[in-house]
Amino acid sequence: MLLPVIAATVTLGGSVTTAAGAVPGQVTTRDAAADGAVGRLDHIDELSDRRWSVFVYSPSMDKVVELQVLRPADTSEPRPTLYMLNGAGAGVDGANWIKQTDIVDFFADKNVNVVIPIGGYGAFYTDWRKDDPKLGRNQWETFLTRELPSVVDEALGTNGANAIGGLSMSAISVFNLATHAPGLYRGVASYSGCARSSDPVGQAAIRAIIARGGGDASNMWGPIGDPEWVDQDPYVNAEKLRGLELYLSSGSGLPGHYEEPGVMWAGGSPELANQTLVGGVIEVAANLCTQQVAQRFAELGIPATVDLESTGTHSWGYWQDDLRSSWPVLARALDLPA
Repeated sequence: MLLPVIAATVTLGGSVTTAAGAVPGQVTTRDAAADGAVGRLDHIDELSDRRWSVFVYSPSMDKVVELQVLRPADTSEPRPTLYMLNGAGAGVDGANWIKQTDIVDFFADKNVNVVIPIGGYGAFYTDWRKDDPKLGRNQWETFLTRELPSVVDEALGTNGANAIGGLSMSAISVFNLATHAPGLYRGVASYSGCARSSDPVGQAAIRAIIARGGGDASNMWGPIGDPEWVDQDPYVNAEKLRGLELYLSSGSGLPGHYEEPGVMWAGGSPELANQTLVGGVIEVAANLCTQQVAQRFAELGIPATVDLESTGTHSWGYWQDDLRSSWPVLARALDLPA
């Protein structure tokens, strides 16, 4: 899907400045990065009356982050906000919600702000202990939960009600963001992820994703055996999600209707053989993790909507379907009609 021509630019906040005391290359702990951190609106590109690109300066990462924004159908009164996170590619390539799904059309008649952050390749949208030589400075939890919300609320004129969804890499992130920022989100949707960071298989998968981007997962949550891998595990910390509207989904890994010959998808989609084989293997692992987390919720008596399909690979067609399936849950969290 091609982006429309920029119709207008609204600039607020002036030039970008370096956070006080920031030293390029200096290791920044999550606490030090978060102290006094307040995001700042840099500027807004109005692509159309319903689509904006909003740019926000993050003090903790000392950079401007782009947000792809879909505006509500009716802006005559304040509306809630749905944050949607991308996968390992973090939306900087063709693998993102806007280019790979019909998310723009789906939300065309809905009274909700949709905010999609761009950036953070392989970062799991968390605060890293150390700057990574390859992946740089990642303090995404601080940005998303402390620096960004007030900026979004003011710039978009929201009513302060939030929900969040994420796929693949970010399917674990959305749970952690919700548990680490109590009261910020009312609903969480997790698609095709593995929310088991302390489990050996889950930890190995997380490390492999980061390594694929050239990063070192030890700079994120420490070496193997570090207690933070347990602290960051939504399975272990499931009780903290009680009271939220929860949705989990996964395919089985077997080819489904989106692997049938002739099905066409947006540019940047993997070849059918890759989607079937590689995407199938990844989804098998995601399915196992999703079942385990769903069982954990059941054991604790935490209500959740779980959608486990008999087919489906790790690919965008199914995540587009998952978004539709999860909307009643997210809409309920945001006090919107489903």
